[in-house]
Amino acid sequence: MARARRNKSYKLAQIYDRRSRDVPFNAEVAEVEVDNPLALDAGEKIVAIRSIRGDPLGRLHAHHQIDEAQYLGGRAFQNDWERAERGPQAMDPTREHVDGARTREPVTESQRQAVLRLNQIERELGTDGAALVHDVLVLGLTMDQIGQRRAVRTQRWNDYFARRFRECLDRLALIYGFATETGTPRAGRRR
Repeated sequence: MARARRNKSYKLAQIYDRRSRDVPFNAEVAEVEVDNPLALDAGEKIVAIRSIRGDPLGRLHAHHQIDEAQYLGGRAFQNDWERAERGPQAMDPTREHVDGARTREPVTESQRQAVLRLNQIERELGTDGAALVHDVLVLGLTMDQIGQRRAVRTQRWNDYFARRFRECLDRLALIYGFATETGTPRAGRRR
């Protein structure tokens, strides 16, 4: 007896497609190109899915509201903040009491450099800009939430905060070296 032939053709390109098709009901994800960890050739890229639910900077980048330099500047700021934040830690009351104090961790050179960069950023952005960047990049607030914290709840204020935040991201990209300054030179600077 002859075997029945299958009508389904095999597509070899889809065999190695490891992207997840099942995402949770309330997931917010975006596709991003990353270096292939299994690649034989350097620089090979693959498409991965990243969660942008609790990441305002990632959401702005995924929706093409900020460019790559602004995104990298924001990530560099977050990295410096995390590095500088490691410091004195609270005592754990659940641990057994031992005579003697725990020695204080010394401040590392990378911590010191991060603090110096954060101080420079605060001077460059000003008090309001530094507070806005901190609210979005460290606390993860949206423009609506920032408006609520400052008791201004209109769309006009949300647009202002968004525009000001993009200006601050431009400045961060310049400070961290992901962008170069173009146009007319600032007052007090000579070419």
